[in-house]
Amino acid sequence: MGGRDPHERHRTATPLELFFDLTFVIAFSVAGSQFAHAAAEDHFGAGLLGFSFAMFAVVWAWINFTWFASAYDTDDWIFRLVTMIQMVGVLILAMGLEPLFHSLVEGRQVDNEVIIIGYVVMRVALIFQWLRAARQDPERRQVAFTYAGYLAVVQLAWVGVIFVKTDIATTFLLSGPLFVMEMAIPVIAERKTKTPWHAHHISERYGLMAIITFGECLIGAIETLRSIVALHGLSLETALIGLGGTGLAFTMWWVYFILPSGRALHLRRDKSFIFGYGHMVVFAAIAATGAGLHVLAYYIDHEAHISAAAAVATVAVPVAIYKVALTYVYGSLVGVDKLHLTTTGLVVLGSALSIALAAVNVPVTVCLLVIMLGPAVAIGIDEAVGHRHRAAALERLETKFG
Repeated sequence: MGGRDPHERHRTATPLELFFDLTFVIAFSVAGSQFAHAAAEDHFGAGLLGFSFAMFAVVWAWINFTWFASAYDTDDWIFRLVTMIQMVGVLILAMGLEPLFHSLVEGRQVDNEVIIIGYVVMRVALIFQWLRAARQDPERRQVAFTYAGYLAVVQLAWVGVIFVKTDIATTFLLSGPLFVMEMAIPVIAERKTKTPWHAHHISERYGLMAIITFGECLIGAIETLRSIVALHGLSLETALIGLGGTGLAFTMWWVYFILPSGRALHLRRDKSFIFGYGHMVVFAAIAATGAGLHVLAYYIDHEAHISAAAAVATVAVPVAIYKVALTYVYGSLVGVDKLHLTTTGLVVLGSALSIALAAVNVPVTVCLLVIMLGPAVAIGIDEAVGHRHRAAALERLETKFG
């Protein structure tokens, strides 16, 4: 574990990393379905709180594993076994999501024991990996020890939260500082010496995680389509909902991969924290979009206790947040582009318009198409002129940092 070459040619994700990612499919699915159920029952505040807690725990643990593996993945038997322990932690966390959501919806004492245990299992396994790196990479020993030490302290604090049996407000008041401490660890540890992460590898890993998360959107689209078919059979409405749900997932995927982030991140390694942390919002917004499509299915099935506008908003708002977050991340790498800002504005405008249309009794199927129209127009503009702006921006980066 002497640290891998950050300029290694043909570096790609390993089969172990892909297998590791599969456990997060389960976590995203459970979190999304629980959020959708809570939102459909008009418990949006409690659902959003649980979803935010779940997304932080799941995505932050994945991010930490990914950047460590990019720098130190030896793929030997020890690394594989410790990764398996982290996978077990993800599964334990997933099992704790339903009790957490139920306790929040019912407004009783927060049931967070299982989810925290799963999270701590993942983090303790990572502490072991950092201690191993500290022993075998003398050049970056201080960095590795800093990671391991701070991680250990914060995990002890998380264990303490388990034993604090109190109400929702107090529990999350205690958790808030721990969220901040968790996110501060990489900033503190890498202040002087950097770990040897690989930009193209990181870009690929984040892209693969985005694709996995988009799977939740497709599942939500199928659920919505199933509801329409069950009630009305095959019809024009069926075709519209199929086009809207699948098209929304497809256009969001297309928008994500517009920028060659591997090359941009390689040139702007100083923007790694913005890239890494910004994707927490991106991934959460994608997962929330999938949950919103589930809410639409509940609404069409007449199982939701919310208005049409509220149901549409569960899809429209995450899509708008997704595009804004993506624009911020990409802008930090290649610079702010007025055209990119314009397309982002169109997506936000389309999302707002869809909610307004639902409020005046326009069918939710039409509103879904309006939401999809925003990223679709953004793609069209990029194909027409945006790619030239992007090429020019990358050329400027090459000249300045290459």
